[in-house]
Amino acid sequence: MSTARDQMARFHSIIPAGRIGSRLWPLSRASAPKFLHDLTGSGQTLLQDTWDRLTPLAGKDRILVVTGKVHKAAVLDQIEDLSTDNLVLELSPKDSTAAVALAAAILMKREPDVIVGSFAADHVIAEDEQFRETVREAVTVAATGKIVTIGIEPTEPSVGFGYIKAGEPLGIEGAPNARDVAKFVEKPNIARARKYVESGDYLWNAGMFIAPAALLLEQLAKTEPELHAALLKIADAWDTEDRKTVMNKVWPKLKKVAIDYSVAEPAAAAGLVAVVPANFSWHDVGDFAAIAELQSQGRRGNLAVLGNAKVLADSSSGILVSDTDRLVALIGVEDIIVVDTPDALLVTTKEHAQRVKNLVDALRTTGHEDVL
Repeated sequence: MSTARDQMARFHSIIPAGRIGSRLWPLSRASAPKFLHDLTGSGQTLLQDTWDRLTPLAGKDRILVVTGKVHKAAVLDQIEDLSTDNLVLELSPKDSTAAVALAAAILMKREPDVIVGSFAADHVIAEDEQFRETVREAVTVAATGKIVTIGIEPTEPSVGFGYIKAGEPLGIEGAPNARDVAKFVEKPNIARARKYVESGDYLWNAGMFIAPAALLLEQLAKTEPELHAALLKIADAWDTEDRKTVMNKVWPKLKKVAIDYSVAEPAAAAGLVAVVPANFSWHDVGDFAAIAELQSQGRRGNLAVLGNAKVLADSSSGILVSDTDRLVALIGVEDIIVVDTPDALLVTTKEHAQRVKNLVDALRTTGHEDVL
């Protein structure tokens, strides 16, 4: 029987760094998505924080980053230890299945028994060692032939996340918290989300998956055979001189589908998915209201400040995020959100923070791509 140390020797991290984060416009844009920004006041970007959180698990040479071609220079500048051999550049966004499954296929070509773990580049996790303990437990479960997700204990009846219904404990040595997954549930309405949270049987699905690459790809072959075949074609050419030619030919035709639908949900129905509840705090910093809650540095009264702006605030609360050095004065405004960039200014409130995405959609449909 393999030991936990043997299992971790098989482990390789994948960092999908692709989501723009449209609810964080105008700070986050197609050319500079949210993972390239410091949104917590830590002095590092979310991508750098993710890299530092993962390196103790398997080492700097066993982390593969998947990002857009347009972000190559910024990613390599921020992660100096990232080898170009471990950088996968997408020609265009194709959703999470293409990103994660291609990375898994490339790694399986290099190491047939590799266990992969996919962790988004734009999440905030405070307790790094607790995170690593949870991942080690998930790797132990994955080594038994499972696709493992890390479930987040809900803090509120949120409609912004999918939910995982946890089943019976698995009783796996070295993974005392692991449970079977009864089913995945789509993002619910508020009434149903409240019932899920009150029941205590549901966890948030944060999109973190740990699995033997071979098992993950085997499941994809069952549900999306054409996509599976196309990704294997790219992976076969990846470490050869044909990489660019094959990528340019195959990538544009790939189907867009989330890995939750292509792999996780059907695998759960087949009894192949487990969950390890997180023992760490987790935030996806989905909007500026979430950042305001997280931001603890640079406070002036009840106003959180990110950036180098000169600020005068009187009887005001909320958050100011600045990409300029201009003076910003706030008087008598509560729960306000101000985002100041050289070519766009956003002013809203915490209550309406989620509606920024609608604004971005409107800008796109009215031909204002130059500010997106």
